Amino acid sequence: MENFIGEDFLLQSAIAKELYHQYAKELPIIDYHSHLPPDTLASNQTFENITQLWLAGDHYKWRAQRVLGIEERYITGDASDEEKFKTWAACVPYTVRNPLYHWTHMELKNPFGYHKMLSSTNADEVYALTGDLLQLPHFTTKGLIRHFNVEMVGTTDDPTSDLKDHQRIAASGFETKVLPSFRPDKIFALAQGESYRAYVQSLSEVSGIVIQDLDTLLEALQQRVNYFHDHGCRIADHGLACMPSINFNRSELNRVFKEVILNKEDQNAQQQQDAFTGFVLQELCKLYNRKQWVQQFHLGALRNTNERKLKELGADTGYDSIGDFQQGQRLVAFLNALEQENSLTKTILYNLNPADNEVFAAMTGNFQLEGVRGKIQFGSGWWFLDQLQGMTNQLNSLSNIGLISCFVGMLTDSRSFLSYSRHEYFRRLVCNLFADDINNGLLPKDIPWIGKIIQDICYYNAKHYFDF
Repeated sequence: MENFIGEDFLLQSAIAKELYHQYAKELPIIDYHSHLPPDTLASNQTFENITQLWLAGDHYKWRAQRVLGIEERYITGDASDEEKFKTWAACVPYTVRNPLYHWTHMELKNPFGYHKMLSSTNADEVYALTGDLLQLPHFTTKGLIRHFNVEMVGTTDDPTSDLKDHQRIAASGFETKVLPSFRPDKIFALAQGESYRAYVQSLSEVSGIVIQDLDTLLEALQQRVNYFHDHGCRIADHGLACMPSINFNRSELNRVFKEVILNKEDQNAQQQQDAFTGFVLQELCKLYNRKQWVQQFHLGALRNTNERKLKELGADTGYDSIGDFQQGQRLVAFLNALEQENSLTKTILYNLNPADNEVFAAMTGNFQLEGVRGKIQFGSGWWFLDQLQGMTNQLNSLSNIGLISCFVGMLTDSRSFLSYSRHEYFRRLVCNLFADDINNGLLPKDIPWIGKIIQDICYYNAKHYFDF
């Protein structure tokens, strides 16, 4: 079957088609949160085949294949790239109604121009076609970014990074801004023993500050925030199960921290882990506010659920899940504590549990600021929720409880250079959502006005929200 993902995919009325094709389709992309590796952009990497570009690191596809009982050697193991691709191709027909079915065919259509449904019967054809195309100059990492009209890419970077790849990209004259984002999650892991001590040592070395207590730890983090800011960083990001406690005793935390880094005792670290995270994160948030950065909190992931596979394959290999943590009370307490000190910067809140949509949407209205449009944002559906229903539910919750007109829109949160099809997916969904309201008499049929709202959601709100 050809043209399943046609020009009017997801657009279920004439108004939806007009809104998408006339107002949303051609807008540039601001991808303010991704996990694209900056070294591949700095070197303008090429790919030998579609497996290297498309399947490596894709946890979504890995999980689906495991559900189908595929041997691990064809997923993350020692099978050849061609074998891995053909195995995935045979799985695709069985992903029906999963977002992978849409994403797979959208990514084959754009940028490869392939319109047929992928299966075992045409795997050889697709592997050969894409392999030939990937040798062309416009299928390098930079070429793909240009193809998708990406104006800005925000990478996710550890505080110990020297950001040399970002400097190389900037010096190359590449027209897309590729800017670092500050992701300090590793510094919170007080109870991780030797790995934590090694990380503190690396932070000490890169900052030039001997870390021996909380004061010097904060000095080192301040130095890294300054360094990142000087290299274009304007965003911080944090991945947490839920917001940490703000009830802590600094003297006790200082004592335990010194014990840990001196390799004396780790037994108290687990007990103080939550309080330590709360203290350090609050201090970091104050730094972000002084720099006028945007801070992001990705909340709700239950990570590394399969201990046997964690030992076998390592972390971040597709064994995370949605957590049912209590979010509201801790989130209010954390944000309110910053607000009381006038230290709450622009903030984007992302939830992973759809049951919390209304909680997060309501949270955004509590800490806004005169003169700042949409200071606190309910971020787009991510990870398990960046699919048709998940994003629709997020948009509806935001519309009902907050103001969708101020929303900063979609991001990829991806390691793949083909994931920009998700921006197209999001834009088609948004246009159809507004068109349904017009057709149902819930909004007036003022196409230029609604079209401008859609353009703001898809591009202009983010452009104005972030200080790039």
